[in-house]
Amino acid sequence: MNRFRPIILAFVVVLSALLAYGLWTQPQPRPADAQGFSAARVVKDIEVISKENHSVAHPEERARVREYLIGRLEGLGADTVTLFDYDSLVSPKDRPFVYTFDATDILAEFPPMNPSDDDTYLMFVAHYDSRYAQIMPKDTVWSFGAADDGYGLGITLETVSQLLKQREHWHQGVKVLFTDAEEVGMMGMKAIWENDRHVFDNVGLVINIEARGPYGPALLFEACPGNDKVMELYADAADYKFTYSLTTVVYGFMPNFTDFTIIKDDIPGLNFSTIADVNHYHTDKDNFSNINPKSIQHYGAQILPVAMEYLTDEAYSDKEYFKSDEDAVNFSIPLLGLFNFSKLQYAIVNIVIFLLFLIVFGLEGVRGRIKASKVFRHSVSVFFVALGVLAFGELVAYVSCLICGAAFKPFGTIYGVTFDNVAMVVSTVIVTLAAVFVYVASRQKAVRQVSGSMRASAAVNAASRHAYNNLYGTLALIFVLSAALLLAIGENLMFLIPLACVTAAMILYHLTSLKAWLVIAIGIILLHAFSFYFALAMALTIGAYGAVIMLAFFDIMVLIPLADLYLLSSPKKK
Repeated sequence: MNRFRPIILAFVVVLSALLAYGLWTQPQPRPADAQGFSAARVVKDIEVISKENHSVAHPEERARVREYLIGRLEGLGADTVTLFDYDSLVSPKDRPFVYTFDATDILAEFPPMNPSDDDTYLMFVAHYDSRYAQIMPKDTVWSFGAADDGYGLGITLETVSQLLKQREHWHQGVKVLFTDAEEVGMMGMKAIWENDRHVFDNVGLVINIEARGPYGPALLFEACPGNDKVMELYADAADYKFTYSLTTVVYGFMPNFTDFTIIKDDIPGLNFSTIADVNHYHTDKDNFSNINPKSIQHYGAQILPVAMEYLTDEAYSDKEYFKSDEDAVNFSIPLLGLFNFSKLQYAIVNIVIFLLFLIVFGLEGVRGRIKASKVFRHSVSVFFVALGVLAFGELVAYVSCLICGAAFKPFGTIYGVTFDNVAMVVSTVIVTLAAVFVYVASRQKAVRQVSGSMRASAAVNAASRHAYNNLYGTLALIFVLSAALLLAIGENLMFLIPLACVTAAMILYHLTSLKAWLVIAIGIILLHAFSFYFALAMALTIGAYGAVIMLAFFDIMVLIPLADLYLLSSPKKK
């Protein structure tokens, strides 16, 4: 064994984790005197906005936030600031607390200095009410709205401020809509949509800004139906891109909504949010002391260039420009950036990868590296063990809820588990170590079957065949799951990436005899896995940890034999 290979492999694992968690792939916060988007200036707005609870149950405090926002919009030079008052609204009956309240939406308009023939606008949307009373395991708490939606308000103000510096180049204008009563069923947005829809008549693109927890990367977690042209704009313009089209699919199945939900079928747009962590979301921990300037800067790095591109390119003066019947398929991999495909392109990519895998799979069998019966047995074993991992993950969630007195909701959003992130990380490490232990034990058994009188290269060959059978057994299962998921929902990101990486690495390895291709595949799989499963776990919370760790388990069962093949010395020739 090459003595440096373990060190290289360990370096790749650590580096992938660092990159995936954004230590090097997110922008650093800019100070208040910096040019361009500055998180420090946003922080100053949030400090004022989050000074008091300002939910629909706090009309006076909410009014003070409203007056502050009006003053800020007027200070930016809005041509008009219009208030839309809606009286005696009633929150939905399915809420823990039912409120009757008045709501006031704020609309500011910034027309272009050099308008196109068509009167078209970009609309920023954020809400200025904080969460109503939240029932926690040991208390009932109120949010201060620092992240949700102080982030949306402050980021909008700072973004518009930066956009106005280039106003002479605008062909489209800007509208800012700060809605009221979003937390009680998007009541402010519903009211203006139903009663004053003319506000939206000339809006060609909407950017909605939310926050689900104060830290972590700012994720483009939802795009409008028929989003291929919208995603082209995002892909071309945004910096530090972070998005998965799969999250739009998953979000559609979740009982969560934003103001964007009300209008997304009619107006093209993008929906941004942080997603970590749930115990700071809608609770008293959503306060000024817990905000994260790095996350705020990440919003700006994506939103400001997209908005600037939209305002200054006359092509977007056509209000119907983004209307489409096609959805894009896209995903981000830290360091490598955004991969954006049309449905047809993504289908072609899948077909090519599937065919290449089948060719490689067949050749490995012909060359005797894998045995069909062993591959099949391993595929079946991985499938049933994955179900056990699913059950283990839900058991971890259940026990965590018992310890903290939180209500257990299988695959549901769970509040009140104070160590949820630690529990998920530790449990994932345990599953990984258990998988490594079982793999090593079975590998040693395979090697022991080689006669002791045979030369050492025979033992290496036995270990290599064991690795190949394990690797292709998992890949064969992933191949089936990938194809099934693609046919079912048109998305198979979590299976396609390991399948593609290993297939490409094996082709290149056998052509060049360079094991570096294997470690490159390991690095790319890890980059994706660390970032994607982190985002998925944060979004779904510990209640769905079983599903997250089950999906991650397939990657683990690919990475272990792939790493073993990298670490194994090549058998000596006669």
